Parts: sequence; C-alpha cells; structure tokens
Amino acid sequence: QLQLVESGGGLVQPGGSLRLSCAASGFTSGKYAIGWFRQAPGKEREGLSCINMRGGTTKHADSAKGRFTISRDNAKNTVYLQMNALQLEDTAVYYCALDYGFYCSDYFTVHDFSYWGQGTQVTVSP
Repeated sequence: QLQLVESGGGLVQPGGSLRLSCAASGFTSGKYAIGWFRQAPGKEREGLSCINMRGGTTKHADSAKGRFTISRDNAKNTVYLQMNALQLEDTAVYYCALDYGFYCSDYFTVHDFSYWGQGTQVTVSP
C-alpha cells in the first residue's frame, strides 16, 4: 500500500528556514511525480512545487519561486522542500502528493495527484 509521510515542519521565526521531507513507500517504481502543496486556514490547497522522479525536472508555482526548492533522493524514495526566507503568510499545513503518469508542468493542481500524505504543520511566528 502506497504511503507518503511528511516530516520537518515546526515553528520558525520570520526569515528562517525549514526543510520538509516526504518519504514514499509501498509503491511501484516507474514514472511518477511528487508535488508539494499547502493549505492555510480558510483557504484552498495550493500547489507549490513539483518534481518528476525520473529525470528530476522541477516546476515551482509563482508563490514558491525564489524561496522554495524541491529536490529528490531516488535511493531513499524521498523528496525534499527547502524553504527559505519564511514569512508569516507561509503558515499552513504542508502536504506532499504522488501520481503515476503525471508529468510536472508549469501548471499543476490537487486534481493531478492521487495519493496524499497526512501533512505537516509549518508555523511562522515572531
């Protein structure tokens, strides 16, 4: 059974950094993509970054460009989201998601991914 487990969230001051991890298990290797999303209270879940596990192509939404970087470790079946210069408005629950067959492009949404983790809370506060 495919499972995604996020970790690395926590409390950080404005301007700080965090690195989130998404560990995948129980899946069939092949062509698939993993994306990072976040959902703040009262808001819709928004896509941040996406990576194609075969080839390593990455895409970032405008809200993530310049501050967030997605990367992968195929040997560990793990995807990371490095977040720098965090701001108060980055406070949210962060989710990773996986889909077979999906290829990251400039535009990706929650509807493109079939499997989701439980999320990890990121709180940016003075």
